[in-house]
Amino acid sequence: MSEKKDERHRDVAVNRRAYHDYFIDEKMEAGIMLTGTEVKSVRNGRTNLRDGFVKGYTLIPLRVYFSRNHAKVELGLARGKRQYDKREAIAERDAKREIDRAMRRR
Repeated sequence: MSEKKDERHRDVAVNRRAYHDYFIDEKMEAGIMLTGTEVKSVRNGRTNLRDGFVKGYTLIPLRVYFSRNHAKVELGLARGKRQYDKREAIAERDAKREIDRAMRRR
C-alpha cells in the first residue's frame, strides 16, 4: 500500500485552552511566511499559541501544523464563554464519561 506522506498533517502545537475558553464558530486555514530559523523552531515544537488572539469577535490560533512541507495555522472565529458555560461543558463531559463507563461494564 502506498501512503502519501505529503497529504498528512503533522500537528506541531495545539491550543486546547481555546476550546475551553471560547465557542469556536468557524475554522479557517492560513499559510505562514517563515524564515529558515523560524521553520527550524516550529519543527522542533517551540511554538506558543496561548497568547495569540485578536480582540472583537475573537480570532484565535487553534493549531500549527505542516502540510506538504508548508507551515500552516488553523484559526478559529470564536466567542468568549462565560463561567457558567464552562461549568456546563464540564458537566456534560463528565456525564458522557459516566455513561461510557456504565456501557463498558455491561
